[in-house]
Amino acid sequence: MLNKIDRLADLRDRYDVIFCDVWGVLHNGVEARPFAGEALSAFRGQGGAVVLITNSPRRRDSVGEQLDMIGVDPQAYDRIVTSGDVTRDLIAAGPDRIYFIGPERDRPLLAGLGVTDVGLDDAGIVVCTGLFDDEQETADQYVSILEDFKSRDLSFICANPDLVVERGSRLIPCAGSIAALYEQMGGTTLISGKPHAPIYQAALAQAEEMRGGVVKDRILAIGDGLPTDVKGARDFGLDLLYISDGIHTAQYTDGGKVHDGRLETFLQRHGADPVGWMQRLR
Repeated sequence: MLNKIDRLADLRDRYDVIFCDVWGVLHNGVEARPFAGEALSAFRGQGGAVVLITNSPRRRDSVGEQLDMIGVDPQAYDRIVTSGDVTRDLIAAGPDRIYFIGPERDRPLLAGLGVTDVGLDDAGIVVCTGLFDDEQETADQYVSILEDFKSRDLSFICANPDLVVERGSRLIPCAGSIAALYEQMGGTTLISGKPHAPIYQAALAQAEEMRGGVVKDRILAIGDGLPTDVKGARDFGLDLLYISDGIHTAQYTDGGKVHDGRLETFLQRHGADPVGWMQRLR
């Protein structure tokens, strides 16, 4: 029987550190989730440490500024680790002539890495932070350019492995949707964000810096995305608290109400075995 958790405080004695997803748990891209920040702040107030772990292609300082603008409680977390942070290592290790896919606001990701943003014909690698216009485009519109990448055997660095993300009441495609399409076409992708190990290793290093030795059994991951948060926590050996009111909510709700049986079946079908679930973090 899937365990429904009433409040995060109910799990406090079992964990010293939380790795918490951001988009879909703390906010929906437009406004902060009520009570989520307060729950994490209370966990910290009782001696716990919170590392936010996000697939945002931006660097940690930029994400912190975004959280402030949206209204997330600044006392909700100690550190932030982003996919953008860990992806910089991939970019620095690759060819220095890159073709960039993504909105202009994400270009600071490349700062200080000694790379040159060039046209497609001169590129030795592709770096993608998102769609050029995620309000209007879908991944399918990138097929022809991906075919060109594939014909030239260009590796594709994906700075945001999320397939979709919430923006208010809508689901918006992310860089991961283009990367998934490129993989289906036989292309090579390079990814460090969730569910891959580098972002979790970086989060663990942050936790150990704060607390000294950290035992994985005492870390709780919190998230709403099956291919990222759930798989990442499972592969890294962490317990998971699943937040149901996220990108998959339509799979097991009716009129906004979660059907426990449908949720349990959904999670089992995808190999998820969380310690419990909560509709929204509180």
